Amino acid sequence: MSKFDPYQHLNISLNPDGSVTRLLNIPAVPPTGDVDPLPGQTVISKDVILNANNKTFIRIFRPTKLPSNDNSVARLPILISFHGGGWIYFSVTDFMVHENYSQLSCEVPAIVIAVEYRLAPENRLPAQYDDAIDAINWVTQQALDPNGDQWLRDYADFSRCYLYGTSCGANIAFNTALKIQDLKLDPVRISGLILNQPFFGGKQRTKSELKLATDQYFPLPAIDVLWELALPPGTDRDHRFCNPMLDGANKEKIRHLGRCLVIGFGGDPLIDRQQDFVQMLVLEGVMVEARFDDVGFHMIDMIDTRRAAAIMAFIKDFV
Repeated sequence: MSKFDPYQHLNISLNPDGSVTRLLNIPAVPPTGDVDPLPGQTVISKDVILNANNKTFIRIFRPTKLPSNDNSVARLPILISFHGGGWIYFSVTDFMVHENYSQLSCEVPAIVIAVEYRLAPENRLPAQYDDAIDAINWVTQQALDPNGDQWLRDYADFSRCYLYGTSCGANIAFNTALKIQDLKLDPVRISGLILNQPFFGGKQRTKSELKLATDQYFPLPAIDVLWELALPPGTDRDHRFCNPMLDGANKEKIRHLGRCLVIGFGGDPLIDRQQDFVQMLVLEGVMVEARFDDVGFHMIDMIDTRRAAAIMAFIKDFV
């Protein structure tokens, strides 16, 4: 029997300098630009540089049809969003990521600010959290600047910001929500967290990890490699970036998180961790909405349109 190669499974090859060559070729999509929408176009998008040195930027999506009350445009919530990809893959310019955020913007409806954060292993944690904080600070600047970004100035409700992430993006949303408690964000207010299949870990294996160790999409050896590539050198899987259950220092901050929506699927090796995480939030007094489905696997919403629609409905209800 041939030995399972997690690098091959992940479509990457490791280079001598510690970087990886990504072998998946995903078509990229440009933003529509800050233009009048074409007939039938439900969402327009544009890119804004975040940190030129780090080559980070944000792609902003806004619906073309804006809800109104009493003939004045109703302000839209802001979803600051972090894509999945196991720390090593994907971009907000990737076709399926772009489409997903366009749909989110149209259906919630919301201004979606999708963060092009740096990838591991070239940039290890906490670089991704730093990029997330840059994005939140950018939003705060727009709120304070009368000449700030026109889309946010004219259409956004700064008092209704949400951090939204899928898989490792949900890890970014959670850890960033803890970090920003020390920052002055007024008038921006983080109203809640939306954690879709959050990617957490730990040294001690859970029952679901062992039971689903050979999962065809997200096998345990691949999960191990992703953490090896993402965590700071010399740390292990009980580091607070990976294992939120062990860090006593964060308990006080967890209590101040505001509302949380956590989504998960029974066929995901991470399901036990996600459920333990929800339990921890509840014990700390956080208002949590847990939406767990027995059927489904990690990132099922990338390929199953019905699941993607269900998740979209959960988010819409929550926001």
